[in-house]
Amino acid sequence: MTKKDVTFEQAMKELEEIVDKLEEGDVPLEKAINYYQEGMKLSKLCSDKLSSVEKQMEQIINEQGEFEPFTIGEEE
Repeated sequence: MTKKDVTFEQAMKELEEIVDKLEEGDVPLEKAINYYQEGMKLSKLCSDKLSSVEKQMEQIINEQGEFEPFTIGEEE
């Protein structure tokens, strides 16, 4: 399975596992660097997937003629 085949949920789970390992603090430096690099790749993958979904939603809404811009995030 390539990284492009990974679902958003799978990537987030892997990212959370990496963060947990790094937060434990007893990871050798070389391993920590590898975890960090993998975490950055997963973070970008998640961000790209969210951007893609947002564009798809905007297209769907535009097709319905009811476009209202929205952002992904927490409501205040």
